Amino acid sequence: MAPFHIIIVGGGIAGFTAAIALRGPNRHITILEQSSLNKEIGALISLQPNASRIMKSKWDLSQELSEAQQMVDEGFRIYNTDGHLVNTIPLMTKEKYRAERLLFHRRDLHEALKRAAVSPTRAGDPATVRVTSRVVDCDASKGTVTLDGGEIVKGDLIIGADGIVLRKHVLEEAISPMPTGHSAYRLMMPTEILEQEEPEFCAKINPRDPFTSMIVAHDCRLIMGPGRQGEVYGIVASVPDDQMNEDPQAKQSWVAEGDLEKLMQTFAEFLSWVKNLFKHSADLGLWQLRDLNPLKTWHRGRVIIIGDAAHAMLPTQGQGASQAIEDSEALGAFFEEIIEPPSPEVLKRALKDIFQARYARVSLIQAYSRQAAKPATARGTKLVTMKPDEFMDFNCGYRGAKEWQRV
Repeated sequence: MAPFHIIIVGGGIAGFTAAIALRGPNRHITILEQSSLNKEIGALISLQPNASRIMKSKWDLSQELSEAQQMVDEGFRIYNTDGHLVNTIPLMTKEKYRAERLLFHRRDLHEALKRAAVSPTRAGDPATVRVTSRVVDCDASKGTVTLDGGEIVKGDLIIGADGIVLRKHVLEEAISPMPTGHSAYRLMMPTEILEQEEPEFCAKINPRDPFTSMIVAHDCRLIMGPGRQGEVYGIVASVPDDQMNEDPQAKQSWVAEGDLEKLMQTFAEFLSWVKNLFKHSADLGLWQLRDLNPLKTWHRGRVIIIGDAAHAMLPTQGQGASQAIEDSEALGAFFEEIIEPPSPEVLKRALKDIFQARYARVSLIQAYSRQAAKPATARGTKLVTMKPDEFMDFNCGYRGAKEWQRV
């Protein structure tokens, strides 16, 4: 029997979870990553219950997630700029949804997923990771990608998990994410340093408590929380572009660097007990928040795009990574019984089924995430009328693509 060759473009969360979901008999999976994978972003990331359930129940990754120093988020705490607690929203996801909202240092989660993808002890052959392999071209009908050195790599199925190049070939036109009017700084600092240097902050907001804390003021939003069992504290600072002291158009990449002095100027109206935290971050990232309108399709020929390549969304609902994980689960579900290189007809049917199973759900989550960032992002998007608790149920009750189709 000829092996089923699967090429995954992108070695991030979407790429590694796709590899985990697709591992199986007679499958040779190659992940092409343009970077050297030696420096994943220093930032916190959350997995919502819809994603943590998939990772633990369907993929048996409980041990890997534990080794990645997962923290269970117990809820949201909202403070005013004086540091007074004004609202607590307990999540109670374990009781209601039989799954938890998990917090990770992004680097730890990324490394855990990589280990699972290439592990020799899991079912199916280990995935092969090729670093410094940047894809510059694609032939969707032939199932080939071209690397920047000229090498052509062929697969029976190509998955675009890092997909600007592949998205263009799937859609047969270039689609660029749209500015939303907001940018975000990301910071990470050792909790011990905060306890030593910023006692006023720690007296108001305990950086070791397993809660996501928020301060919303002056059209800005601080979202803060612990990671690595409380060893580190992460902050995302959302800022309207027109209030920034930097050029947001120059900061479109997740890995772009911000300027501490200009960040301090932007948050000048905040009290010092908040602003003083910023100087303790070893690095400072800044990126302009952009998202996509729903695309007309995610697949063409032997190629399908997933994750941000297919449905980039704002971080207001924390669903970006979780929706990529849902995409990967759908790949595994609809290719579960395909162990030989699929014919064009079989492949087309499987990719169409994945798209149809995922499109309406993820488009609604995109729209709700954009709507939550109004007014800057109110651009004629169809209004989502769900109440917050209804949207929470919509998100967290998800149990997989095939199950979703039957509801």
